[in-house]
Amino acid sequence: MATTHPEPSPHWQHAIDFDPAWIKGHVDAERRTAGLLSEIREAVFGAQDGLISILAVVSTVAGASNEAYPVLVAGLAAALAGILSMSVGEYMSSKSQREIFDAQIAGEAVEVQERPGEAEAEVAYLLQEEGLEREAALRVARELAAVRPVLLKTMVEKELGLAPEDDGSPLRGALVMGAAFAVAALVPLLPYLLLPLATAVWTAVLLTGLALFCMGVLKSRWTRRHWLPSGLEILALGAVAGIAGWLFGTVLPALLGVAGVAP
Repeated sequence: MATTHPEPSPHWQHAIDFDPAWIKGHVDAERRTAGLLSEIREAVFGAQDGLISILAVVSTVAGASNEAYPVLVAGLAAALAGILSMSVGEYMSSKSQREIFDAQIAGEAVEVQERPGEAEAEVAYLLQEEGLEREAALRVARELAAVRPVLLKTMVEKELGLAPEDDGSPLRGALVMGAAFAVAALVPLLPYLLLPLATAVWTAVLLTGLALFCMGVLKSRWTRRHWLPSGLEILALGAVAGIAGWLFGTVLPALLGVAGVAP
């Protein structure tokens, strides 16, 4: 039978008052949340780019051609290219970043192994920078240096700003970003499949704007910002892209002497 641990009482004032099992569960939960937030970042990035970039493409082509078929061809081509480029880009950048981090951690491990006194002094200095008095910083660094894996982890976290145990998967991040882009790209594309061109143009804009606003509202749940400015911020980015696409599809063709949307 599982053992339950009470929530901390307001009377618990010292570290020794807390149940270690409760602390472990609390820390594990916060680490899981931090890992989830990383994937949320990738999903928001992919979805936002899918909405804005595909809306810009279909708006531009619709304005320049006044035909649904070129809009669909261009939109689908841009969506497929975006899915591949976003996924591959996220995978390669995350993998490269992790490899660079691993190389830096390996360098710190050599320092801890071959020059432990220097590593201890660096940790003491970093602790002083964070506000500890010199004697306290030296004492804490000496305690950390007694266990070299702890010393290494402290150096990596405080000197390099890295998390040695980061288990984020580049492949998972790429799949999340690519899937988010694909789903979001359907929003500005579907109206051109289901509606006449004149109606589809404004429907795509409205649906994309609504989707962007909802993304901003949802994002505010984790950023702790007010939902309204968070939603309006992302909506404004989409509006700029949509207006730019319309202008490029109407004004630019006219300037170049080719057919555009009739005024």
